Amino acid sequence: MTPTGRFAPSPTGPLHAGSLVAALASWLDVRARGPQARWLVRIEDADTARCLPGLGEHILGQLAACGLQPDEAPVWQTRRTAFYQNALDRLTAMHRAYPCGCSRKDIEIALAAQGVPLVRHGERPYPGTCRHGLHGRPARAWRFAIDALAPPLDPAVHDLRWHDRRLGPQSQDVAATVGDFVLRRADGPWAYQLAVVVDDAEQGVTDIVRGEDLADNTARQIAVQRALGLPTPSYLHTPLVLAADGQKLSKQNGAQPLDTGTPGAALAALDAAARALGLPSPDAAEPAQALAGWVGAWRVLYNPRP
Repeated sequence: MTPTGRFAPSPTGPLHAGSLVAALASWLDVRARGPQARWLVRIEDADTARCLPGLGEHILGQLAACGLQPDEAPVWQTRRTAFYQNALDRLTAMHRAYPCGCSRKDIEIALAAQGVPLVRHGERPYPGTCRHGLHGRPARAWRFAIDALAPPLDPAVHDLRWHDRRLGPQSQDVAATVGDFVLRRADGPWAYQLAVVVDDAEQGVTDIVRGEDLADNTARQIAVQRALGLPTPSYLHTPLVLAADGQKLSKQNGAQPLDTGTPGAALAALDAAARALGLPSPDAAEPAQALAGWVGAWRVLYNPRP
């Protein structure tokens, strides 16, 4: 299989310093594998309520200014709904997905009744209220069944293990920490956990390089991959760029859009991203020269597969 990586931004705001780290890392990881490898860009605009018109195109322009050009035309999640529906239909037929009628308040009440403590800003497992029926309520969402609702059961999902190329051995008890998670939300959009699995498999992605804040999603995505009989890519989660308050730099906490309006500004943005990845500052006058120099350094630091 052709080595294939991807960068998959959500068009909820322009690229900022944190998102460029993930873009540069995924690009370098592909280029370090040689000329046969592919780097793709996917605009993850499935959550249409949060995505802003024109930002997908703006992000593509920012990437181009930094010399990060995809090897194929970018794809947009809003044009791929048939793929997600097909996957949901398959999971439902296999008793690995079911409709859920719970509101957030319903879930809180059920967890309280089970004695599950409230954790501030933490995720709590779904209590399984609708696993065996809606109990007269209308369906609000669709959930993935961590344990199959009919045999055979898959014991591997209880303590799912994988290896991260930077973070090392990882594991998560998905049932205990998350429970049956959402595949399609009550307000209609496809959930990230389903869309990303379907897209990566359909596009032939072999190696996922993304921010460390997404590492916690990996076990859920591997569970969906296994249920659908899809291959599991390799994973590398990059260091986070932190804001002044120590929190992850993001659009929600005031991350400033990247200035890529001139080659000098684009080179400065790339230099900052490279330093976050442990790469040396470039002896270069333009982005293309810097990128060429970093490919060899990436091979030494992260040892990508051939």
